[in-house]
Amino acid sequence: MLSTHNSKRRTRMDEGRQPLSRKLPISSSKISPYRLVIILRLVILGLFFHYRILHPVNDAYGLWLTSVICEIWFAASWILDQFPKWYPIERETYLDRLSLRYEKEGKPSELASVDIFVSTVDPMKEPPLITANTVLSILAVDYPIEKVACYVSDDGAAMLTFEALSETSEFARKWVPFCKRFSIEPRAPEWYFAQRVDYLKDKVDPAFIRERRAMKREYEEFKVRINGLVATAQKVPEDGWTMQDGTPWPGNNVRDHPGMIQVFLGHNGVHDVEGNELPRLVYVSREKRPGFDHHKKAGAMNSLVRVSAIITNAPYMLNVDCDHYINNSKALREAMCFMMDPTSGKKICYVQFPQRFDGIDRHDRYSNRNVVFFDINMKGLDGIQGPIYVGTGCVFRRQALYGYDAPTKKKPPGRTCNCLPKWCCCCCRSKKKNKKSKSNDKKKKSKDASKQIHALENIEEGIEGIDNEKSALMPQIKFEKKFGQSSVFIASTLMEDGGVPKRASSASLLKEAIHVISCGYEDKTEWGKEIGWIYGSVTEDILTGFKMHCHGWRSVYCMPKRPAFKGSAPINLSDRLHQVLRWALGSVEILLSRHCPIWYGYGCGLKWLERFSYINSIVYPLTSIPLIAYCTLPAVCLLTGKFIVPEISNYASIIFMALFISIAATGILEMQWGHVGIHDWWRNEQFWVIGGASAHLFALFQGLLKVLAGVNTNFTVTSKAADDGEFSDLYLFKWTSLLIPPMTLLIINIIGVVVGISDAINNGYETWGPLFGRLFFALWVIVHLYPFLKGWLGKQDRLPTIIVVWSILLASVLTLLWVRINPFVSKGGIVLEVCGLDCS
Repeated sequence: MLSTHNSKRRTRMDEGRQPLSRKLPISSSKISPYRLVIILRLVILGLFFHYRILHPVNDAYGLWLTSVICEIWFAASWILDQFPKWYPIERETYLDRLSLRYEKEGKPSELASVDIFVSTVDPMKEPPLITANTVLSILAVDYPIEKVACYVSDDGAAMLTFEALSETSEFARKWVPFCKRFSIEPRAPEWYFAQRVDYLKDKVDPAFIRERRAMKREYEEFKVRINGLVATAQKVPEDGWTMQDGTPWPGNNVRDHPGMIQVFLGHNGVHDVEGNELPRLVYVSREKRPGFDHHKKAGAMNSLVRVSAIITNAPYMLNVDCDHYINNSKALREAMCFMMDPTSGKKICYVQFPQRFDGIDRHDRYSNRNVVFFDINMKGLDGIQGPIYVGTGCVFRRQALYGYDAPTKKKPPGRTCNCLPKWCCCCCRSKKKNKKSKSNDKKKKSKDASKQIHALENIEEGIEGIDNEKSALMPQIKFEKKFGQSSVFIASTLMEDGGVPKRASSASLLKEAIHVISCGYEDKTEWGKEIGWIYGSVTEDILTGFKMHCHGWRSVYCMPKRPAFKGSAPINLSDRLHQVLRWALGSVEILLSRHCPIWYGYGCGLKWLERFSYINSIVYPLTSIPLIAYCTLPAVCLLTGKFIVPEISNYASIIFMALFISIAATGILEMQWGHVGIHDWWRNEQFWVIGGASAHLFALFQGLLKVLAGVNTNFTVTSKAADDGEFSDLYLFKWTSLLIPPMTLLIINIIGVVVGISDAINNGYETWGPLFGRLFFALWVIVHLYPFLKGWLGKQDRLPTIIVVWSILLASVLTLLWVRINPFVSKGGIVLEVCGLDCS
């Protein structure tokens, strides 16, 4: 008996020492053919362009030249997109080993603490009930209670959000113990009670049935209270809002108010209904004053980073949008399998989870699920250096966000920063300076140490166990210039394992927390430039991930069987296009900034294939111009009777067929190893054309106006109609100027098809042969724009008059222009054609 017990104990100890995760390479039977097809496709592309360039169409030279330029751009874009998918991998985690290593019986949990950030702005656009569900799912997560803190950023300083959070904290006292006692999933009550499953299955405990019904009644009452708050907030009093004690709400002026912090849970002995502690819940609204640039969401996230560092200072942080709840209660444990792995964890800056969505119809008409990106592209990046963006559902290492280099990263000699190449980096010292600096380093070392001691003595609470290496380097960086004028915060940045001063009082920490969210705190510091969320783009997630990778860190893509997070997505056409517009605008801003990956970050830890992916993520809006030109060519060909290729020989036919087959084979093999269905793949292809012909084009011009001319342009959306039903938003049509370009392309191609067929009918069967190539070209455009046509027609074929008028007018003008002018047709002289009639 004793020997058996010892052997089991030894087995558990051995298992606890094993890696917490492992890579699962794609099987060679799937990946080898895929790589072979990519190489063959490159060869075929070479032959294709050799033929296209050496065989111009003399009587339609302009058409031919335009098409060749577009095809070259498409080929270059494909290469940038394809090669980062050369080493796709999957990963597997071992949660049992994590528990064996860090949660030993009879001892406090050694799992690392996590600060979780939830950001919201306008409670009228982001319903408080949705935010409340996200917060509840966080508070009920399967993780040690004392290791979790939830920070809610209210960037709109809305009293409605504050009161809703107060109600949420009260309901959490009942909801959290219920979730943990019965291990339910998901732990967001709205989605848990909405599940269409038999909740009695495998449940034999009568207490569960009784308590579930009681909890559902409690949640319905909670919803009534939240909805009551929303109804009250619809009409703002003339004198502004007042709090329960009669004092005016500090955030009545959204653009001019002080910073606000309120700790709802995790203090003053607040426990759940069973007497257990609850995770900390903190409301944060940073200071806003006129004349300051607050940097939108990125600025709000940086405020949360500083506040959390003062109050809890967890070594890891999780970022979620207010509409993305935790769907898998073990999500934090999944991330810790990578972050806390003793062999590879120190090199990881963040763990990104795929985004999954609720409320999307099964057809996913506008590719809202974005499965191709999350299940194919991201797996490919994970095999290189990791995912390239830090979006919602991302667990960070705090030290990486502070701009520190990865542990294994070695700086090239003579480099003083991770920035531009040597030939254009003004801040890189010359070799002479480096030699002098090396000789002076020893002399300065003692001075630096004394400065460090002096700096730490200024911290009232005192810090123990600060990393000596970092503290020796900090005086060179200049504490306050880098992190701002807060000695408490500066000290927290040197604590790799997190924690707060033991002797510090809650009042002094809250006072310091208010200080670090003041609107002038970031002035003359490196916030938003080298540390924290990086400013300069509305897609701060790409820019921030890029900076961390430039410091030599790597990231990890984690796909647990049960999705870690779920959220809501805009499912109607107009909202979807505006979402894509925002992403594309952010990419254009990065392209035109100093942080552009084309010239930034050389000599750092960024791998070449990872750089390819970053470049692809910022140049894709440029594809809108050749895409619109290429989608216009079929109509031009049908209206003018010309084509972009000369009479096709057998050799040309073989090349074209081989190209089409290689494109299809690449897609099929990607679907195979990425486990993506053909329906999702095809929807992605369609929306690539729809988004490229609308949102990407507008983003390109808006970005150029914003960066080069300083002109901000907004494309507003106004609701026109709505239906009731489960997917009513799908048929909600909203007018937006983004709809005009794809609508115009659709109309002119339909006109071209009608004109081409009519012309063939009039001129006899001899003209049908050349017509098929032009028709195939035009139908390719129409089929890709079909979801747009469906969205345009709506549920009951309602047509917005303004879009019909503008699109038909524009299409008619362009059609008449081509027929009258024929700018792409050779003007060598009068062309005599046989009419086909026998006059004799």
